[in-house]
Amino acid sequence: MTPAPQPLIASLVPSAFSELGNQSITRIYIPLFNTKFTRMYSFMGGGLFCASVANILLVVSTVTDYWMQYRLAGTFARQGLWRYCWAGKCYAQMESIAYWNATRAFMILSALACFAGIITGILSFAQFSTFQHFNRAFAAGILFFASTLFVLLAMAIYTGVTVNVLGKRLDDWRFSWSYILGWVALLMTFFAGIFYMCAYRMHECQRLAGVR
Repeated sequence: MTPAPQPLIASLVPSAFSELGNQSITRIYIPLFNTKFTRMYSFMGGGLFCASVANILLVVSTVTDYWMQYRLAGTFARQGLWRYCWAGKCYAQMESIAYWNATRAFMILSALACFAGIITGILSFAQFSTFQHFNRAFAAGILFFASTLFVLLAMAIYTGVTVNVLGKRLDDWRFSWSYILGWVALLMTFFAGIFYMCAYRMHECQRLAGVR
């Protein structure tokens, strides 16, 4: 049997090692890429979860009548942003009081901004699949932070007026669960914004690394 020429063997061996090396690199690169991909999706999923809970809490907090409870004429009464209840009956808040109007407006704006952020965040999943222009995630994070700012203004106004004005006129009073839900919603919208900004930053780092 005639042995193969040496130059042909020499040319095949480096090619075989090259193919093996490419396969190894591919096997290593794909899991790393998928891991980063999964982390970004995890951040986005966590942000959507926080935002969805926050939006529910914002709506419930805004429409319910348990922002404040107090004793009036020996009977416990309660009030929300739209009604006050006393002796088993509820009455609409007909007075146009500035701090009530401001609290209502900021709570509604917060719920709307949070809902818009949820829609934008969901759309960012479809855009993210192309791994291009991850601006929707950034926009969702901004909307969640805007929602946080609005609910913070609402809670600050209501708290300041209640403590400094109403609290001094009433002997036995306390904040109730509708008010507490507002603060919980604030934390949830803030965390939603953080999650989406982290996802956006991870995408930007990946994109810059790919450019280099």
